[in-house]
Amino acid sequence: MKLVRPKKFLGQHFLKDLQVAQDIADTVDTCPDIPILEVGPGMGVLTQFLIPKGRPLKVVELDFESVAYLKENFVQLGDNIIEQDFLKMDLNSLFDGKPFVLTGNYPYNISSQIFFKMLEYKDLIPCCTGMIQKEVAERIAAKPGNKTYGILSVLIQAWYRVEYLFTVHEHVFNPPPKVKSAVIRMTRNETQDLGCNEKLFKQIVKTTFNQRRKTLRNSISPILDKNSPLSADPLFNKRPEQLSVEDFIELTNRVEKALADTPSEVKRE
Repeated sequence: MKLVRPKKFLGQHFLKDLQVAQDIADTVDTCPDIPILEVGPGMGVLTQFLIPKGRPLKVVELDFESVAYLKENFVQLGDNIIEQDFLKMDLNSLFDGKPFVLTGNYPYNISSQIFFKMLEYKDLIPCCTGMIQKEVAERIAAKPGNKTYGILSVLIQAWYRVEYLFTVHEHVFNPPPKVKSAVIRMTRNETQDLGCNEKLFKQIVKTTFNQRRKTLRNSISPILDKNSPLSADPLFNKRPEQLSVEDFIELTNRVEKALADTPSEVKRE
């Protein structure tokens, strides 16, 4: 069967370097003895190194040409080739409710969305590895005070330990992307409960980073009125990139209390 043509609208950049593919496949060994779900296998360059690990393996691919190629060249996968949009899948029944490792050479155009979905299913995904754009990997792994520290950094690091493993250069892909790539690994930390209102936590993180150059006093104003007594606290002189995950948790608890103490007629919508 002829090779699959990379499709720009799907963000496809097919990896050609087999050593890099082997190295990516080996990142799942941190979470042994549980099933593996590969997202965006394409022509199976990573799949071929996952199969010998002898673990239950499913691959999910949206591109019909890639699905046809996989069915012809990886017959051992059988019904474990899933032709669906990963972002629309219900992952609860994928391995009969059992935890699994998420991995892949992720499509560039949806990598952030993939990780937001991972967070939705964090209790099922103790480990997530794979290759993404270098700048996204740096953002996820960034620490407070770094200019790349942002929404993904805080929301993921609240639940996962992040390792930036290695950089991958453009020439090992077809077609070569315009940016470098990187391989990361995210492993669930010990947190079972943030100790705050998780919905409000996400709202505060997203709202403040959407105006990251402003101090918290101004960036949080869609949630908490600038005239609230709480906003006089020196903490609100800081910008969001200066706050750790723990700081955001404390901030969430304080904002929730302040909102509860605010008369309903002056609360923000």
